[in-house]
Amino acid sequence: MRYLKKACSDGAYREGMKALVYQGPGLKSLEDRPKPQIQAPGDAVVKILKTTICGTDLHILKGDVPSCTPGRILGHEGVGVIEAVGAGVTAFHPGDHVLISCISSCGKCEYCRRGMYSHCTSGGWILGNTIDGTQAEYVRIPHADTSLYPIPPGADEEALVMLSDILPTGFECGVLNGKVAPGSTVAIVGAGPIGLATLLTARFYSPAQIILIDLDDGRLEVARRFGATHTINSTDGKAAEAVLALTGGRGVDVSIEAVGIPATFVLCQDIVAPGGTIANIGVHGHPAELHLERLWSQNIAITTRLVDTVSTPMLLKTVQSQKVDPGQLITHRFTLDQVLDAYDTFGRAAETHALKVIIEA
Repeated sequence: MRYLKKACSDGAYREGMKALVYQGPGLKSLEDRPKPQIQAPGDAVVKILKTTICGTDLHILKGDVPSCTPGRILGHEGVGVIEAVGAGVTAFHPGDHVLISCISSCGKCEYCRRGMYSHCTSGGWILGNTIDGTQAEYVRIPHADTSLYPIPPGADEEALVMLSDILPTGFECGVLNGKVAPGSTVAIVGAGPIGLATLLTARFYSPAQIILIDLDDGRLEVARRFGATHTINSTDGKAAEAVLALTGGRGVDVSIEAVGIPATFVLCQDIVAPGGTIANIGVHGHPAELHLERLWSQNIAITTRLVDTVSTPMLLKTVQSQKVDPGQLITHRFTLDQVLDAYDTFGRAAETHALKVIIEA
């Protein structure tokens, strides 16, 4: 751990830290930054133990998320130890080990009262987006009482990093929004980390078929290990025909978009059965076609959602009871000093076979 003394404008000195900073589309750097301080009574400062990289971070680096501006510390996932708390924090104390939610919620506004924490009027997805995030040695967490979760003693903290974002995202945006039910047929387009997290949580509801579609045979093999009943490599452009063949020509009850590009959203439309649901998870940086000329009469529901993390307490229990093992998603480990290598590995997943990377601060 480094303690870099930085001069402040008032002549005092403040401890510094290392952090991964977004510098604009395609640009990032590991920099020295001031250690965050308590700014409001509900804040906590958390010493990061482990964090990770999300596909959304790659979307930011592509310039797909204009709310994230140059100079921002990236990252919205992690586990850590409480370093300091504001006077208004009652649920946590220095020394507590905590899971950081990717969504910050005040718990009081209209949206929070409706369980739509992602639209909290003073929170939502702000970490690594509109305020500095978790790919650093320390992070400030607003609304700490309702944005952190205590980690039970003896828990696998590395595996719990997957509960910051990826597992609740797959479950809420894919499985719950898609209305996955016992005996239903499900297709997940995209066997990356979010698609695989969706697969793991879809199994809670015992669907009859879970079909994974991707361009990468390595990821499809992982999907089979995780419980997919069928896998389809879509390189030949005939994935829709293959899905229809597997479902007797009717299509799937639930098609889940887990990539975030126009072609995969169109594929979800091509394979959904009458009366089915298209559940979008992917972050879309470009317009995608909606073929209402085909779907207007098909009783189709299309859902969108930013994860609210309302399911995190339940998912913590399933992990503790070994009903699901999110640690299966971790393929690579790095230190914070190696974060640029971690991004390179994660960004070249087809070559490196990376799913989720762990970065130890």
